[in-house]
Amino acid sequence: MKKDIHIPKVEGVYVAIVNEYNAIYKTQDWNAYIINDKDIDLEMVLIVTTGYSEKKITSTFRKKLDTLPKKSYAKIELMQEELFALNNTFKVSFFEGNAMFDKTYLFRKNTINLKALQAIPLMDAKGVLVK
Repeated sequence: MKKDIHIPKVEGVYVAIVNEYNAIYKTQDWNAYIINDKDIDLEMVLIVTTGYSEKKITSTFRKKLDTLPKKSYAKIELMQEELFALNNTFKVSFFEGNAMFDKTYLFRKNTINLKALQAIPLMDAKGVLVK
């Protein structure tokens, strides 16, 4: 039975933790973004995030986007630097046409830092990207 279930592979959708300047508070903030680098809109995007280690677990954060247009991105949440010592997961589910897609993006502990910054697709910013 399980072999008959087709689970499509997610491509062109990424999660990035971006280091950017907050002009209101005059601080450097870390923000999580979902990026749609596809040529099609994503519908009913559900994102569930949590951080964990052997001894700690954060509360679960949920976000819903009705639509994420093609070649665009949306902010998920502000990330506190204390979370970078934990593994951070972003479970993303969405519809593309009539098919449902699902993928878990994992930022391993201590991998989000200024030394790991790289150019982020579609954004004029630098951050840490998981594909």
